[in-house]
Amino acid sequence: MAHGTFNVPYPINEPVLSYAPGTPEREALQAAYQTMYNQPPIEVPMYLGAARVTTDDKRAMTPPHEHGKVLGHFSYGTEAHVTQAIDAALEARKSWANLGWEHRAAVFLKAADLIAVPYRAKINAATMLSQGKNCFQAEIDAACEFADFLRFNAYFAQEIHAQQPESADGIWNRLEYRPLEGFVFAITPFNFTAISGNLPAVAALMGNVVVWKPSDTQVYSAQVIMEIFQEAGLPDGVINMVTCDGPVAGNVVFKHREFAGLHFTGSTGVFRHLWKTIGENLEMYRSYPRIVGETGGKDFVVAHPSANVSAVVTGLIRGAFEFQGQKCSAASRAYMPASLWPAIKAEMQAELATLRMGSPEDFGNFINAVIDRRAFDKIKGYIDYANAASDAEVIAGGGCDDSVGYFVEPTVIETSNPHFKSMVEEIFGPVLTVYVYDDSTENAFADVLDLVDSTSEYALTGAVFSQDRYALDLAAKKLENAAGNFYLNDKPTGAVVGQQPFGGARGSGTNDKAGSYLNLLRWVSPRTIKEALVSPTDYRYPFLG
Repeated sequence: MAHGTFNVPYPINEPVLSYAPGTPEREALQAAYQTMYNQPPIEVPMYLGAARVTTDDKRAMTPPHEHGKVLGHFSYGTEAHVTQAIDAALEARKSWANLGWEHRAAVFLKAADLIAVPYRAKINAATMLSQGKNCFQAEIDAACEFADFLRFNAYFAQEIHAQQPESADGIWNRLEYRPLEGFVFAITPFNFTAISGNLPAVAALMGNVVVWKPSDTQVYSAQVIMEIFQEAGLPDGVINMVTCDGPVAGNVVFKHREFAGLHFTGSTGVFRHLWKTIGENLEMYRSYPRIVGETGGKDFVVAHPSANVSAVVTGLIRGAFEFQGQKCSAASRAYMPASLWPAIKAEMQAELATLRMGSPEDFGNFINAVIDRRAFDKIKGYIDYANAASDAEVIAGGGCDDSVGYFVEPTVIETSNPHFKSMVEEIFGPVLTVYVYDDSTENAFADVLDLVDSTSEYALTGAVFSQDRYALDLAAKKLENAAGNFYLNDKPTGAVVGQQPFGGARGSGTNDKAGSYLNLLRWVSPRTIKEALVSPTDYRYPFLG
């Protein structure tokens, strides 16, 4: 039993290291990368309670920039393994849910410190190898954002537990924040190691137990996450990692009486399918499941005629092409004024010509490979479509090469059609489509804002560049519902935990804001306790006199 109230250390965002030539972090990361690249292939098991389970169905883990290289194998599971994971979770719940919140927080605070120092090079190198991130993208994701999530979550948990109701004379009111009754199913994407670790961890912090299914293309770094959680003292069964086909897992999870919540990051189509499945099975659940999802995006950049040209170009290049555009927040459609477009186009083409593409092993490469064959073929299909279209032109990049790795050049498409296919559909790759609007009329900027708001089903991120304060105000009002994360004079990517809580609405998800207390509230079921200090002993009220 706890004997006191507790304050977790005040969270400070983990400093992002530079990896500049000659720095110790650069040398450490290069060494870790070489060690992991050259070591014998590893075997990644499933973590099902205390068991480390392997199967005969082995799946190869290969770097996207060198698909002929095998880093190791992971075991593919069946419905029986999913059931085993659920059973292990429910068994662990008996102890974990009864553990004081401060002990749960201590586990994840320790994990954050392990990430920040002894595991920093390893988790970054794993992310570079398995997900094709350059050293800086891996640093801001796998090291900094992941550590930030764990530290800020603990602080938010403390704040939530401190929120207590008022009490009247003779009454003591209390509020408990109970974990959900059952287990949480976490489905995570390939593109962010931090998201993959946070989705199961934030639910577990609030006392829940979790069945976690990482993306097949992220298992290599997912193994490092589990290694860190184990070293941090996370009890067996609290987070169970199962690797299997999505429908195989869903066929067990969504038919289980104890299913209590879904924490999801992935495609809009998959999320909608899962929601429908849950709805069809509502009668069999012990309680209404919590459904939290962050899904797709068709994120915009709008330039006002007053915008700074170099700022717009930098925002477009970083926003659209960092990590090969494989961010749900990546800029993929841009609206440029005709009066500025010649200057923006010329500067952007010149800057794009300086970007180097290749393996993340070479720290001079800004662009690396896209994640796998399916992504490569999809992205190439959009580029081929633009090349064949009469109302669009590829004005930069467009090259694709899958001979060694899945490389796609940063590509810019200019279109005269504001509803061109690549202006509307999510591509999830290094493709930016630009529509040039006539800014010679008085209402041109207002009209293009209406176009931005109505073009896409998504509402995740967006950015507006302008030196005119009235224009920024107009954009913020007209685009109020077009983006859950809205940026003024900056790229639409790079939300920082504790600074810009992340999430969008419409087709982009439930907007439950990872990186804030709002997300934690989704993983608790509050109980109000009213205690009468002196109980009434007569049923008669004064009005009866």
